[in-house]
Amino acid sequence: MKFGFDIDDTLINLREHAFHLYNRKLNRNVDISLFHELDKVEIHELFGMTAEEGGKMWNGSLEEIYYTNCPPYRDAAETLQRLEKEGHEIYYITARPKEHGKRTMEWMIQNGFPVREDRFFYGMNDEDKVHIIKELELDYYFDDKPAVLETLSDRPLNVFAKNQSYNQHMDIPRISDWSELFDLLAEEK
Repeated sequence: MKFGFDIDDTLINLREHAFHLYNRKLNRNVDISLFHELDKVEIHELFGMTAEEGGKMWNGSLEEIYYTNCPPYRDAAETLQRLEKEGHEIYYITARPKEHGKRTMEWMIQNGFPVREDRFFYGMNDEDKVHIIKELELDYYFDDKPAVLETLSDRPLNVFAKNQSYNQHMDIPRISDWSELFDLLAEEK
């Protein structure tokens, strides 16, 4: 089987990591419960920033956000290792900018994810992910963003949402913890 995965907020806890960085950088103490209640992907409003200010903060902090101590979700790397060990193909499809592709791949490997360069796609916008997913003829795809997930609803593949506060409105199979994946796959059969 072919499995496709988004990275940020699907396999790794990027937004929460950024939230903590923002608190430190801005010398603020915004409560984590507010983050967990967000109904949108962007976090800038929690810190009183406009979209423009939030974009500047995010883009100016990418090095820290992407490459410091951002934690993978519990059991994410181990689950993908098991999939690979069982003979499945693992693909990564991320909208991270091109200039971060190679380093992201290295970071994923350092954090225990099974990565093959020919199965690692980056540098596209969210809308273009759909074309890559279609070309790869994936059997399963996992992502967190409603905009991506909604565009895949008519595709002949099994689509799962990584459970996030901003995708609760979607009526779609979801995964909250990566340790659940093999039970979900058994249910799909």
